[in-house]
Amino acid sequence: MSDTDQPDADLPIESLPLDAWHRARGARMVPFAGYEMPIQYEGIIAEHQWTRASAGLFDVSHMGQLLFTGEGADAALEALLPGDIKGLGEGRMRYSLLLAEDGGILDDLMVTRRADDLYMVVNGATKADDIGHLRDLLPDEITINHLDEQALLALQGPKAAAVLARIAPGVADLHFMEAGAFTLAGVPAWISRSGYTGEDGFELSIPADAAERIATLLCEQPEVKPIGLGARDSLRLEAGLPLYGHDLDETTTPIAADLGFALSKRRREEGGFPGAERILMECAQGAILKRVGLFIDGRQPVREGARVLDDEGNEVGRVTSGGFSPTLERPIGMAYVPVASAAPGTAVTVEQRGKLHRCEVAAMPFTPHRYHRKGASK
Repeated sequence: MSDTDQPDADLPIESLPLDAWHRARGARMVPFAGYEMPIQYEGIIAEHQWTRASAGLFDVSHMGQLLFTGEGADAALEALLPGDIKGLGEGRMRYSLLLAEDGGILDDLMVTRRADDLYMVVNGATKADDIGHLRDLLPDEITINHLDEQALLALQGPKAAAVLARIAPGVADLHFMEAGAFTLAGVPAWISRSGYTGEDGFELSIPADAAERIATLLCEQPEVKPIGLGARDSLRLEAGLPLYGHDLDETTTPIAADLGFALSKRRREEGGFPGAERILMECAQGAILKRVGLFIDGRQPVREGARVLDDEGNEVGRVTSGGFSPTLERPIGMAYVPVASAAPGTAVTVEQRGKLHRCEVAAMPFTPHRYHRKGASK
């Protein structure tokens, strides 16, 4: 899952279940989505590289964890999301989008079918609005339970499976986008093989009062270190994954955001989701703008808000994410550009603080995804 680092100014700043645990390990804490959260421990580049090579533990307990129960919950959610929820098998996950009536993206999220309910993870800064929106629009017979006494940890990296298998037997049998119930050192856990770094990894939903014990146990493994939000952002940018509140918002549609894969074939044929007329028209004809990756010449990154210019110097798009790639050792970014300029290799000019930067549209992901997919060759 993605998230925004622009918390609502009206939100009180809350503490995570692991607040003292983070501080004891030297974390630099910052306000994020209404919480005090660790941005880094030993340094963003070092933490980024550790996750790519070994296993990093991320605290994502600020995210919203929701359960939906009641007859027809899957069909009711399909009225609000463009994904195939009714066809989702037990223990299977699906990336989807909460859509406004005009097709704009209210949030991106993950939905999992469990034995007796549907489990959803939404972004931290939008969870209150999401819950309100869902309660307003879902039928009364569908119950929404906000699991606010559950913590959420993400163990990410090529050694994550070996580490977790030591303390959660059977978890290595999961493939990417599969989930199930496990016992983690005596603690009941809902574990999915998923994450937002581009690496193989897992997300662990556990009781908040067990979070410190489980986080400590994981970090006692030699392959694991705690990782902050700074590296989480650079990892997801290299993986070409959009960040809600930056690369996605209410003004962007799934097609412009290059998230057409979130619209299943059946839903494209049937419609019946918010903004379907506009979105299906864009499927057929294309959107005006498209989210693309950028390589930036030189060593200076371009940041969110930098303007994409045409040959006459007119603004035709915006950079939505930017930073330095520790893996590629060069600045990279994401931007919305006119579709005519969206092909990889196209030269693009970006203006930031009065300075022009030469850029080139890049295929995403910038670094290959290393998910543990079913049927993939070893």
